[in-house]
Formats: sequence, structure tokens, C-alpha cells
Amino acid sequence: MALFPPKNPAPAPAPIPMPAAARPTTLSAEDIARARNIGSQIRGRFAQTLVGQDNLRESLITTLVAGGHILIESVPGLAKTTAAQTLATSVSGSFKRVQCTPDLMPSDLVGTQVFDFATQKFSTQIGPIHANFVLLDEINRSNAKTQSAMLEAMAEGATTIGGQRIALPKPFMVIATQNPIEEEGTFNLPEAQMDRFMMKAVLTYPTEQEEQRMLAMLTRRGSDTVDQHALTGDTVSISDVEFLRSAARRVHVSDAIMQYAVDIAATSRGAGTKPVQGLSSLVRLGASPRASIALVRIGQANALLQGRDYVIPEDVKAFAHEVLRHRILMTFEALADGVTSDQVVDSIVQAVPVP
Repeated sequence: MALFPPKNPAPAPAPIPMPAAARPTTLSAEDIARARNIGSQIRGRFAQTLVGQDNLRESLITTLVAGGHILIESVPGLAKTTAAQTLATSVSGSFKRVQCTPDLMPSDLVGTQVFDFATQKFSTQIGPIHANFVLLDEINRSNAKTQSAMLEAMAEGATTIGGQRIALPKPFMVIATQNPIEEEGTFNLPEAQMDRFMMKAVLTYPTEQEEQRMLAMLTRRGSDTVDQHALTGDTVSISDVEFLRSAARRVHVSDAIMQYAVDIAATSRGAGTKPVQGLSSLVRLGASPRASIALVRIGQANALLQGRDYVIPEDVKAFAHEVLRHRILMTFEALADGVTSDQVVDSIVQAVPVP
């Protein structure tokens, strides 16, 4: 007889069934047709205000669908502001334009609290950033303190006024512009602020034929400025934009496409399946994981606008320069030799094998 008889073993707990992975519902043919129709409506508005600059137009629309923010850089006079206003006024949401200057304070952008002598209480007055579409014209003219307020709004989707957190309206999109040739009275955007922009579009001069078409359009219109109320075609509703964004998130992304996006971002950091020789002497800091996220989101949005419910490698490659050019920091030696980030992106896209 055992001195210490074994106790009755406790019954093993029943295994908890793991919930099935939430798979996004597939897109129907009606959803895809509706998305393409909305995209065509927005492009129709651009055709009345912009000549050429097809890459800028597609970058703006794709960023809108992907739910990100965009930075537009070019020399003066290439219709940066006109393109941003056209996109914003194509949607029946609120639109605010902020002309950034060195003396612009965060309260001018976000809002402030004002004391009401009648009620003996503080009332909150929200600033222009509380809109669906915010155009920050010449963003690099604002000081660092104001840029930090912009960063909070872009990253968190909310602002803080007097200790009170106020959510921004949805959808919310920031369209910022900057001129690269001006240095006096400008403040370079920090890397953290640049990384918050999903895409950076760089404009070039129009061709001779495009410039001639532009002059012909201005002559017919009789004015150098665009009257947004005189544009024909229906505007897109806020619910349509929300539909586009939710539909884009349901576009199928295969594991091979995800690996392709990760490989592109990793190659910029000197890793990847096929590293680029000599990249370490050109690149001081590669793209962050936020770049691979942006590549996938932009790929989903582009596939939806093209009428597909799945992403192909061309969707990722189409906007690789816009996604990566502001996330790759060049070394001083590369800048001295005149090597640009676009050239680095070219070598990365050529080196990474396409699935």
C-alpha cells in the first residue's frame, strides 16, 4: 500500500477553439464597377482644370483611395495648388487651404481656446486642419513647432486643444506642397514628418504640346484662375470615398506580393534577396517598414481603380518611386556626385526579382 496514494488527476481543460482568421469579404463585380465609375468621375474633373501631369493626377487619386497623405514638390508654376484644389473640390466634403509662413503658429492651424466673458468659460475654436481635405501650401515655410502639430494630426487623426482631444473628420487627407529651389525663410521637413506622407510626387516641366494646350484652355475659359463652381460633372460624396477606401482594403494581396513589397523595402536597407552592390556608399538610411505598408496599400488602391480585385506586381512597381523617394536618405558623397534617390529606386526595382 502506497504511503501517498496518487490523487485523482485533474481533468485536462478542454481546448479552446481558435477563431477562424477573419477573411475580408471579396469584392463583387458591382463593387468594382462602382469603384471604376467613381474614379472616372474624379478624372473628368481633372480634365477640366489640368493639362498633362497624368502622374500627379493618378498619384492624388490613388493616395485618396489608399487613405494616405501626399507631398507634391516642384518648381513654382506647375499647377501643384490647382491639382490639389481639384481633387478636394471633386468630393463634396470640407476643404481648407493653409498658406504656410514662418510666423504660422500651431494654434493658427489646430485651433485654440477663447475665454467667453459672458459665460465665464473657455470655448474651443477649431482650426482649419479640421476638414476632410487640407491643403498645406509651401509646407516647408512653416516652423518646426507648427510642423509638429501637423505631424500629430497626420499620424493620430486627432488634435489636442487645451488638453482636449478632438478627432478629425473622416475621411481626412493632407495635400502638402513645397518648392525645392527656395532656401530663405524655409525649414526642411524632418524625416519623421516626411515618413508620414504615403507618397511624394515630383513634377517636371510640361512638354511643348501640353503647354500649348494649357494656353488654349486658358483662352477658352477667359480666366487664369479656376472657378470650381463652374466645373461640370457630379461631385463624389463622402460615402463614395469611404466606399473606395473600404473596398481597397478588401482587394486580395497574395503572400508573394507581400514578400515582393518587403523585399523592395529591405533592399533599400542593404538587405533583401538580391542586395544592390555599392548601395551602402550611396544610402545613409533606407526605407522604414512603413514603406512596405504603403506599397501594399497603394497596390490595392491601384488594382481597384484598374478594375481588379487582386494585386499584381505592376501595381506595386507603378508607384515605387513616389513611395520610396522621400524615405531613402542619401549620403553626402552621393549628393556630391549628383546621385538622386530616384536613381537608387531604379536600381532597387531592377534588382528585386518579380514574383
